[in-house]
Amino acid sequence: MLEVDDADAVTKAALRRIADDSGMPADERTQAENAVTEDTAEALAYLVDPFDLVSEVPGVDLAQASWSSEPIDYDPDSPEWDLDEDDGGEDDDEEVGVG
Repeated sequence: MLEVDDADAVTKAALRRIADDSGMPADERTQAENAVTEDTAEALAYLVDPFDLVSEVPGVDLAQASWSSEPIDYDPDSPEWDLDEDDGGEDDDEEVGVG
């Protein structure tokens, strides 16, 4: 989970990145500017490259990545948001053995 506390800053950073991309065709630039202006998740996705996030992790080869987002009412004091609590059943987690 990620909390965006300044959507305007994220949007402005994405717009700067688009403006700095001299190799981007004009029609693609317009489409990218519209997307990041209309949706903070699109702006964030434009700024964060999933491949860069895991490229230094040994044994990981990211074949495909996608983003999804939805606005939620986050209350850190609510017991529903206990991050230490397991959400799923036993079959949800892959066990890794060390040997």
